[in-house]
Amino acid sequence: MKYDFTSIMDRVGKDAIAVEALGQMKMAPKPPKDGFDIIPMWVADMNFPTVLTIPEAIIERAKHPAYGYFSPRKEYYDAIIQWQKKRNGVTDLTPECIGYENGVLGGVISALNVYCSRGDNVLVHKPTYIGFTNSLTNNGYHIIHSDLVKDENGVWRMDFDDMEKKIVEKKIHAAIFCSPHNPCGRVWERWEIEKAMEIYKKHDVMVISDEIWSDIITTGHKHIPTQSVSEDAKMRTVALYAPSKTFNLAGLIGSYHIIYNQHLRDRIAKESSLSHYNSMNVLSMHALIGAYQPEGYEWLDELREVITGNIDYACNYIKDHFEGVSVARPEGTYMLFVDFTEWCEKHGKTIEDVEQAAWDVGVACQDGRMFHGPCHLRINLALPLSRVQEAFDRLDKYVFNAY
Repeated sequence: MKYDFTSIMDRVGKDAIAVEALGQMKMAPKPPKDGFDIIPMWVADMNFPTVLTIPEAIIERAKHPAYGYFSPRKEYYDAIIQWQKKRNGVTDLTPECIGYENGVLGGVISALNVYCSRGDNVLVHKPTYIGFTNSLTNNGYHIIHSDLVKDENGVWRMDFDDMEKKIVEKKIHAAIFCSPHNPCGRVWERWEIEKAMEIYKKHDVMVISDEIWSDIITTGHKHIPTQSVSEDAKMRTVALYAPSKTFNLAGLIGSYHIIYNQHLRDRIAKESSLSHYNSMNVLSMHALIGAYQPEGYEWLDELREVITGNIDYACNYIKDHFEGVSVARPEGTYMLFVDFTEWCEKHGKTIEDVEQAAWDVGVACQDGRMFHGPCHLRINLALPLSRVQEAFDRLDKYVFNAY
């Protein structure tokens, strides 16, 4: 490969919560026992060096010793438009439809605030990204879950009948759609999105589509932008994107929305401005421009190969070595959402026992209960394959086959 996905980065002392927050944050794993190093597999960032055009763009701008007030430059919008065209087949995007957001979750709340009243019901699929749970709850919205269900092939699917039933019974007029889905890793097929959007149209439900994972798709799958499936979907959907998940830039802050409906766009722009906190950072603007260069396209293609390989390795290892442990192979994202129900019942263990045993040997995975997985762990595979192999070797030796 042209780019480096094999070197093991030492992130200690570099402000990374993936390795420095263990035992310090409420949702973080506990530190390992003596003799085991940390394999960071919890928070959703990557342990790969990003494409060099990003730090080069940041450094080049930082060389100019003035960082005063600024306006987004034309290259920022052009880079997004070209990225969406080449990666997602979007051909009608204009700068007017693009708006800056400090983060996807802030964009979610701004959109809800212009369409709903505090206390309103909002439809969200379950399992659920904890960021949705916390953001909606903290802002006074009532989450109504519609469970994803596994089909006969173990693939997570939307329950369209349940969605419609909940929308009608709970008088819902706003829904969050996670595409690809976090934590389940589904990359929705066009017919699935079309059917969901038909239900939302029928009952006049505004859709907020979190598509931050849209670039990280495994081999054989393709992201379909929610706004692309119909003219109505285009006009009732607020889509949220960011280079942060794709290129490991979460610490730089910077997302964007795509809104074609001018009335909705104006309302959300006004709402987002009210706090005076939703302002772009000049260096994060240049980071996006640096990311969406030809090298960024190449780097992402290689990343997707690496992630696909890591997922194949992990899923095959679980199948071959961990009897009673199950996982639906993710089609997008780099996260596994692993179900330990059968194993725990057979061995008289709890999910707390499993995660603590993993943490003890440095496999810093994440408790799945915060995502509404009752006996689950969420495991990040965005590491060099050698570290993924070491993690599963430790799980095999010290956790699942230690009894």
